[in-house]
Amino acid sequence: MNIVVLEPLGVKADILQTLAQPLTARGHQITFYDTRANTVQEQISRAQGADVLIIANQPLGKEVLQACPRLKFISVAFTGVDHVDTAYAKEHHIAVCNAAGYSTHAAAELALSLALSVLRHIPAANQALRAGKDKTGLLGRELYGKTFGVVGTGAIGRHTAHLAAAFGCRVIAYSRTQRPELARQGVCYMPLEQLLKEADIVSLHVPLTPATRNMIGEKELSFMKPTAVLINTARGPLVDSAALRSALQNERLAGAGIDVFDQEPPLPAQEPVLSAPHTVLTPHIGFYTQEALAQRAQIVFENITRWEDKTPQNQIV
Repeated sequence: MNIVVLEPLGVKADILQTLAQPLTARGHQITFYDTRANTVQEQISRAQGADVLIIANQPLGKEVLQACPRLKFISVAFTGVDHVDTAYAKEHHIAVCNAAGYSTHAAAELALSLALSVLRHIPAANQALRAGKDKTGLLGRELYGKTFGVVGTGAIGRHTAHLAAAFGCRVIAYSRTQRPELARQGVCYMPLEQLLKEADIVSLHVPLTPATRNMIGEKELSFMKPTAVLINTARGPLVDSAALRSALQNERLAGAGIDVFDQEPPLPAQEPVLSAPHTVLTPHIGFYTQEALAQRAQIVFENITRWEDKTPQNQIV
């Protein structure tokens, strides 16, 4: 098979070669690209002879897939696969697997870090000290004792709930699928509207689907306390960013910690949250730790071996 790693995976070349060794030992050819393609045509040029593609979060649309007549399998070095045309893949019997679980700890830790940064004004405090100022205007709030709402209790949401509980929070949750183990640990499941009304911190951990796009809009933000904080480390389009900016500007919401946006950073100057007050913004780093990147690289190569052996793991399509 001709296997093409279509973009960098964020780990050193020697690690990639070690992970690829079981596949090369089977006689497969592997081509690595250490830069992202700048155009669709460049993607097509790289991918068109592939039997297997490995990608991270660069969009892989129908135009590219149509140009790959030999393609049988896509191993996605990411949890979400909304950047892949899975409908086309399914129609043309192209299997798709993700890297489920690789960023569980990294993303959950960032969610708590953003909550703490907003509540304690950490970025503003850092700037104030460096500018020769003191703590005036930086009175913060504790996470301890707050009601922490987790929206989506998959692997990342569950770990976020555990971390919040460790900080002394009352944890409440909304999810399409309820987890009995969380309920046994004291997490209270409830409808989304009720969660939004009760939570001091709302942290989003759901995939992007047609049903979840803009799930937090003007109406949902109006349910939240004016002292509440919204955290999004999942997918940008879960939140109506213009509505979020309005809520923050009009002090209907106390703050937000946002790691994901309607597009991948760098962001255009007109991105609504860039002009919103009381925000801590990070450029999609929820998954971006040494440990997580090493684990996802291992998973995407294992996905290929398992698929070839007809014992697939992490299969989406």
